[in-house]
Amino acid sequence: ARALAALVVLGHAALALFVLLASAVLSRANPPFTALMAYRRLTAGQAIETRRPVPLSRMPRALPEMVVRLEDFHFYRHRGIDLGAIRDAYLVNRSLGYTLYGGSTIPQQLARNLFLTPRKTYFRKYLEALIAVEMDLLLSKRRILELYLNNIEWGKGVFGIGAASHHYYGTAPARLTVDQQRRMVAILTNPLRYSVTTFSKSRQMAARYR
Repeated sequence: ARALAALVVLGHAALALFVLLASAVLSRANPPFTALMAYRRLTAGQAIETRRPVPLSRMPRALPEMVVRLEDFHFYRHRGIDLGAIRDAYLVNRSLGYTLYGGSTIPQQLARNLFLTPRKTYFRKYLEALIAVEMDLLLSKRRILELYLNNIEWGKGVFGIGAASHHYYGTAPARLTVDQQRRMVAILTNPLRYSVTTFSKSRQMAARYR
């Protein structure tokens, strides 16, 4: 039992150190690749489109506001995780008998994209929460949001707002119309199955767009 406890403590310490070092780098630089990119490449053979990192100051102001409103309404008030959202997701999943909803905040989604895999397990959710809390302590909300928008998945092989903007509309994010921004934010929940022109087939995405 003592050996197991020591192993658990050591594992948590190693994770905390890793996140500390990674956050120090991420505070100033964009990652050249993420765990999710590697996962898509290895499991689905996806070719990754050219990355186009964009500073938050060069994005349309409405776009990050839309993302926060739909993905993590309490983003500026919580400390990395939203216990109420996780509780609600757990209750829904238990009633369904399988894991459908995650209740993830933007820091949790960023942690998953950068360091973990998209497989829905409670262990991954635990690691995701630990990383998110530490990242929220070490990075500003503005930087977390900037990293999120520059690394999330927006289609097969399409990662980040810069690549997505060029992929769907052939232009830089700053030139997107409000309707184009709405369409891109609408598809974030399932960008592998739907696009900016087909999302209306999903009632959930159509509701997000409205």
